[in-house]
Amino acid sequence: MALKDELGRRGEQVAADWLQEQGYALIDRNWRCPSGELDLVLRDGCTMVFAEVKTRSSLAFGHPFEAITAEKAARLRRLVAAWCHERGPGSVDVRIDAIAVTDAWTDRPVVEHLKGIV
Repeated sequence: MALKDELGRRGEQVAADWLQEQGYALIDRNWRCPSGELDLVLRDGCTMVFAEVKTRSSLAFGHPFEAITAEKAARLRRLVAAWCHERGPGSVDVRIDAIAVTDAWTDRPVVEHLKGIV
């Protein structure tokens, strides 16, 4: 497995653990369809939260949030619609969040959470 893939998986695990510590319920991970992948699907009370996780080993090449472009945001909206169509979560609120994880391999990774990015 490539180092980048390992770092991404580690970041997703850190993000999932952190969100669950904040009271979110993990519903799905790495959901795929022909259009792409959703990293984490969670429930926050009556809200379904679709979290895009971006991980960097450091900030040397920019902040993880910088990787979420307008194109990526549009794709996330399409993926969320596809997940909702397939899974039918009912009449609940939907939100797309971004999670940045840096220093993922340390004992104290840094987690940042932006709610409602699109």
